[in-house]
Amino acid sequence: MATVMYLLTLGACFCFVGLKTNIYIRQKKKMSFRKVNIVILVLAVALFLLVLHHNFLGLSSLLRNEVSDSGIVGLQPVDFIPNAPQRVVDGREEEIPVVIAASEDRLGGAIAAINSIQHNTRSNVIFYIVTLNGTADHLRSWLSSSNLKRIRYKIVNFDTKLLEGKVKEDPDQGESIKPLTFARFYLPILVPRAKKAIYMDDDVIVQGDILALYNTPLKPGHAAAFSEDCDSTSAKVVIRGAGNQYNYIGYLDYKKERIRELSMKASTCSFNPGVFVANLTEWRRQNITNQLEKWMKLNVEEGLYSRTLAGSITTPPLLIVFYQQHSTIDPMWNVRHLGSSAGKRYSPQFVKAAKLLHWNGHFKPWGRTASYTDVWEKWYIPDPTGKFSLIRRHVEISNTK
Repeated sequence: MATVMYLLTLGACFCFVGLKTNIYIRQKKKMSFRKVNIVILVLAVALFLLVLHHNFLGLSSLLRNEVSDSGIVGLQPVDFIPNAPQRVVDGREEEIPVVIAASEDRLGGAIAAINSIQHNTRSNVIFYIVTLNGTADHLRSWLSSSNLKRIRYKIVNFDTKLLEGKVKEDPDQGESIKPLTFARFYLPILVPRAKKAIYMDDDVIVQGDILALYNTPLKPGHAAAFSEDCDSTSAKVVIRGAGNQYNYIGYLDYKKERIRELSMKASTCSFNPGVFVANLTEWRRQNITNQLEKWMKLNVEEGLYSRTLAGSITTPPLLIVFYQQHSTIDPMWNVRHLGSSAGKRYSPQFVKAAKLLHWNGHFKPWGRTASYTDVWEKWYIPDPTGKFSLIRRHVEISNTK
């Protein structure tokens, strides 16, 4: 019906143009034939621009509909490259959604992570790259000018208004002013049609086939699978080798009555939320996002997180919501602490065998003193715009002068 009305309107416009032209010719008999043609040409161009504008609005509406069924304002797709292989078009292969946040100051990390995933799998991976409006153009130009131009991806803008009333500005907690760290809370909205997805931080390198991580079994009723800090023999070896162990008391303030009322053992081993597999069907059923937002708001009002050890305001609400209600991933799929001095204790053989390397900690692989930066740099693609560069290279150049 809308198409018919549009065609009728367009036809009426042409009739109106013809009528006006005839009237114009009769009234201005002295006007040369050339001038009449110019007038008609101008009107034709105007009509062309009108049709073009109509089609553009239709395309914009289609793009918005990619996530419009989520019911939440603030997460909208900016770009999508649907370069699907024929086997996917024919429905013979499942899509693997991988969600990764990409902030302007860490964009090189996201690029390296994506590159490592893409080159180590033959599966149909779609990257949902979450960023802020001002970074989208930079990200797009980086992807289109590198050997990643053939990947399938969607750039999703994260509206910081989603966090109003849920995060308090705190100079002692750096993540309070980094909104993209909370993107993982909104997975069902970021990937609205998927039943399952992988989330990972930007400071990782994937050395195994991402399909194996995607196929991590989740127990009935569990909405996510994380890497435990000390729940199995292999995990204990990894964590002890790094010289770090964590538990709930390191993230939550057990002096607060609301925390004590939860009856969660303070000695319970925590988990790392930098890499996890999510059952989005179960996530939606349990309203996990709403639960996480509830604890974010309560922390703003009551200050429920530990101020001594945690160093992360995204981890505590996840620890609360998923307390004894999550599955585990193979510890080799999240070999951590490469961003701390503990990472230097890993042997080259162990690092080579790891399926996923994670530079969590203060020292990032694009910085100065992280461990095994040569492994990370193998997957790094230089920024064609020159906006992002490796910090340590600046140091090396200055030292040679």
